[in-house]
Amino acid sequence: MRFRYTFQKIVDLKMNEKTQAEWMLSEAIGKMRAEESSLAELEKAKHEMQEELHKSSSQVTTVSNLLMMQSYVNHIDDRIQLKHRDVQAAKTIVQLKQDDLTGKMIEEKVWTKAKERAFQQFSSEVLKKEQNQLDEMATNRFKRLS
Repeated sequence: MRFRYTFQKIVDLKMNEKTQAEWMLSEAIGKMRAEESSLAELEKAKHEMQEELHKSSSQVTTVSNLLMMQSYVNHIDDRIQLKHRDVQAAKTIVQLKQDDLTGKMIEEKVWTKAKERAFQQFSSEVLKKEQNQLDEMATNRFKRLS
């Protein structure tokens, strides 16, 4: 006799949902890292421009050139602020995906445990039937020999 779990399709579905949630989390983490990388590049560009502005202020340069550089630094600051929001949004999405994955893992574990309990019950029933058959065979043999 072979074990066949009646809710196997649900177990498979829960496993697939968990796998999809893992992929979604991985994708969200990738996007978050891309946003963080972009933010780091902006901060590096700002730092470089500030150094250049500082060097230019100690050298002979035009006021319009200094104003243009300061305007560019301000523009980078604005982009950095926007990028901070993007990074925060990406982190929020990652947290939501992690929470979703946690829920999917719990659901999968519940169904897997239910399947394991059903298998244990099936195994004990099979063992009980086998023992009953062996007992019956022993009783019949005893009756024949007596």
